[in-house]
Amino acid sequence: MAITMKAPINAVKASLKAQPPKIKILLAVIAAAFLIYLLHLLVEEQDNLFVAAEAVHAFGISVLVYKLTRGKSCAGLSLISQELTAMFLAVRLYCSIVMEYDIHTVLDMATLTATIWVIYMIRIKLNSSFMNDKDNFSLYYLVAPCVVLAMFVHPSTNHHIVNRVCWAFCVYLEAVSVYPQLHVMQNTKVIEPFTANYVFALGISRFLSCAHWILQILDTQGTLLTALGYGLWPSMVILSEIIQTFILADFCYYYAKCLLGGNLVMRLPSGVV
Repeated sequence: MAITMKAPINAVKASLKAQPPKIKILLAVIAAAFLIYLLHLLVEEQDNLFVAAEAVHAFGISVLVYKLTRGKSCAGLSLISQELTAMFLAVRLYCSIVMEYDIHTVLDMATLTATIWVIYMIRIKLNSSFMNDKDNFSLYYLVAPCVVLAMFVHPSTNHHIVNRVCWAFCVYLEAVSVYPQLHVMQNTKVIEPFTANYVFALGISRFLSCAHWILQILDTQGTLLTALGYGLWPSMVILSEIIQTFILADFCYYYAKCLLGGNLVMRLPSGVV
């Protein structure tokens, strides 16, 4: 039975591998569009997708908590990515409290608490296993552009200017926060299961969040963009969602490939990040 199941999977993998890059991208876009359409049929309240995205992110962090608690090692993890995550979650939590307190506030608070604990474990408890030479991407190269962009492109709502800039900053920073983690994995090439599961959970979270915005725009026939404000801000929100989804798309492809191949340890080829 296992051989029967594996034959068509290998045939599909071989067929995909033989396709040129442009065809692979087209197939990926078609697959993403199909999944979004499927979510549109299955999920009545689109806001539930955003809640699900945050819940999956929280699950991903819980995987790291388990890894650090039981494995006693932080090898393969990016401290910079965790610090960026804590930064955008803290800012988003502040915005959520002063602008609209809801279920998102509770989820962000739980995820931020777990992320701070992960940072503590990497910096203090398990610092001896931290791969400092691999986690060498400068935090400021990501934070500074997000700050500058947020100052010029932010919501045009009636909230205080500081809150609007903070809101924009956390949207932009979230879009690129995972990049240092991908950079570490590209440097190490071999990725143990817990780290791979965590990053894959982030990929699913980003996709659900992106699907939420796309379906909201389609359901409201574009009026949601007007509600977000005017100028470049509505377009930047959507662009940020798409960027963070595609940043992780390549990794998720190789993750699924390893999973279907029955490999517990994931190996990234050169040029994925």
